[in-house]
Amino acid sequence: MAFQQTCGLPVCKATICFLLTLFVLGEGHFKGCRKFTGVQDTRHEDVFKEQWFTQKLDHFDGADSRVWKQRYFVNDAFYKPGGPVFLMIGGEGPANPAWMESGTWLTYAEKLGALCLMLEHRFYGNSHPTVDLSTDSLRFLSSRQALADLAHFRTEIGEAKGLSNRKWVAFGGSYPGSLAAWFRLKYPHLVHASVATSAPVHATVNFPEYLEVVWRSLASENAECPLLVKKASDTLVERLKDPKTYDNITKDFQLCSKLQIQTEMDSAYFLETLAGNFMDVVQYNEDNRGFEGLMGTNITIQVLCGVMSDTSFGDPYARYAAVTRLMMETFSINCLDASFSSNLKAMTNTSWDGPAASGGRQWVYQTCTEFGFYQSTDSPNQPFAGFPLPYHVKQCMDYFNVSAEQLAEAIVQTNEYYGGYDIRSSRIVFPNGSIDPWHALGITQDITAYLPAVFIKGTAHCANMYPARPQDLPQLTLARDHVFLLLQQWLKQ
Repeated sequence: MAFQQTCGLPVCKATICFLLTLFVLGEGHFKGCRKFTGVQDTRHEDVFKEQWFTQKLDHFDGADSRVWKQRYFVNDAFYKPGGPVFLMIGGEGPANPAWMESGTWLTYAEKLGALCLMLEHRFYGNSHPTVDLSTDSLRFLSSRQALADLAHFRTEIGEAKGLSNRKWVAFGGSYPGSLAAWFRLKYPHLVHASVATSAPVHATVNFPEYLEVVWRSLASENAECPLLVKKASDTLVERLKDPKTYDNITKDFQLCSKLQIQTEMDSAYFLETLAGNFMDVVQYNEDNRGFEGLMGTNITIQVLCGVMSDTSFGDPYARYAAVTRLMMETFSINCLDASFSSNLKAMTNTSWDGPAASGGRQWVYQTCTEFGFYQSTDSPNQPFAGFPLPYHVKQCMDYFNVSAEQLAEAIVQTNEYYGGYDIRSSRIVFPNGSIDPWHALGITQDITAYLPAVFIKGTAHCANMYPARPQDLPQLTLARDHVFLLLQQWLKQ
């Protein structure tokens, strides 16, 4: 599970995300994407200067002495001597200094007298451990290396600044939420407590439940809405079988070039791109990401279902196309690039200046080697069609030469290492929202009194992390307060 990428999955292509809505912008093209965001808000960098920390390239090979510089930020405005240290964990995109100025964690910090640090994840943003993003370089990108980065950072900064005996609390949302939980799990002597928001803790190759939650979330606005989306999607799938329809489809969806469907990957990529509009909006519905400088936060489930219910646009297929045009207009995009060959070219570019270097190539690598999380159309209880699991799995081979067997084994190893849903630790709280599709891989019921869940009805991905506002649902306000009371209690222990 984009993401700034402090919170965002898969979110994010990724998404895939965890994660970082999440769009790739450039050359006048538009591509829907739940998996990463290339948007970097620089408005706050003058206030919170980036700082650099020396890390080992490979924490698990003592004979490898190579090092690199990792970016981090500091806010000491609320720190009181003897207070705790809050560590915000970066994820699958650039660390956004906006989080050093706004966010629920800072509200907690002010009340508790905490020093606030944010560490950017290796291989994302400006934290470049290697000269490129080749598959050979990406061997050093993993959640285990990231946790070791956090541990070394915590140890060294603690010693350098006299904070070794302070109580450290880890924060993260989406994939960083998983890291926050696993940091407490694997390094309990270094981190006292964790807030693991919208954290997918169970790795799985196939994640059709994502789209099942999309169905339910759309239906929560209007019971007919997902049915209309399904009719539109099914109609489009049928039309893709006839090349005579391609000119009209090209026009309807304002494609950058005439639609070409030569392989199943071509059709699957096109269909996933269109479905991504709905997936993105559902995942981040009515949140408060606007403080990060992101566009499109005014497009909500209500807006999309309003278009899908508007007969003035024509039949459900025409309304589906109208949704795409609405998204393009919102993001000032001239045409939709839905070509898998273009995507393949972008995703296999290994330069740090490449079109997928903001996080897309890196995050998909992590899904292929650790997590899976593929949001397939394999379930009958969801509104889309045409991008089944084999489409997602084949991308691992196309991009990184990772086979289906290697992927499956990697997933097994991840769950063996972290425990999946069976995590065994203490002082970790797991907030999740019912609208957020990622809650299906998270902890939504208390495991123990010291591993509590906070399930927030009606909210989406990472909602409790964003700054409070008057229109917040009462249950969201209560959830933030509950997390604070837990932290207050745990810090006394």
